[in-house]
Amino acid sequence: MEIISQLKVENAIHVKDVQLHYGDKHALKGVSLDIPKGRVTTLIGPSGCGKSSLLRCLNRLNDRIPDAKVSGTVEVLGQDIYSKKTDLLALRRKVGMVFQKANPFPMSIYDNIALGPKMHYGIKGKDLDLLVEEALDHAALWDEVKDDYKKKSGLALSGGQQQRLCIARMLAVRPEIILMDEPCSALDPISTAKIEELVRKLSGEHTLVVVTHNLPQAERISDYTAFFMFGELVEHGTSLEMFVNPVQQSTQDYVTGRFG
Repeated sequence: MEIISQLKVENAIHVKDVQLHYGDKHALKGVSLDIPKGRVTTLIGPSGCGKSSLLRCLNRLNDRIPDAKVSGTVEVLGQDIYSKKTDLLALRRKVGMVFQKANPFPMSIYDNIALGPKMHYGIKGKDLDLLVEEALDHAALWDEVKDDYKKKSGLALSGGQQQRLCIARMLAVRPEIILMDEPCSALDPISTAKIEELVRKLSGEHTLVVVTHNLPQAERISDYTAFFMFGELVEHGTSLEMFVNPVQQSTQDYVTGRFG
């Protein structure tokens, strides 16, 4: 893990006093958090503490839940994404997401990736072929599928390969920010290691926010870590600080395995 400089860094995401309700359930309670650009930030905490709820606030996926209500400020790349002027399609091009369970489309590997660039940017022909190959390469999947990727179904891949296919599909739309919700929870150790390596490679060019229950993984892959409990942000800092010398006792108890 890289030791982060104490110099001021540019933020990709600014969250201030965010409240989220699902009907009567108060899922997020006044969360304020800055997420640095070009770095990996992990969100940790017990189940039901608000990690995934916050993640879905960052690209407005909570809009799809009928009784969800969000207040506060969420700025992504300097834009207030809860403004009435926000173009949700443009937002989700900038902010890609990888879910806990891989969800490839029932079509060829090539078409899984080509669909987004064709719809969003009208790319076709050799430019599209090159973009698909590039996305597969960036997702560390090209060497495994290059012989039959135009014919083989994405559903025929292994679980780890399907997750990397979904990452390639997202990368093809050229997001600046990548959200990952427990991307390795259903994967074997070898596939998990490949996803972790990919996360580190993508940082710098991309900003990544990763929800994980796996504390060793959070420590391995992240530059910054935020700890949540009961819908509140307890503590946020460099991962070195959070795992070695946290300020709050509850953080110390969680990262040392005293509860979880």
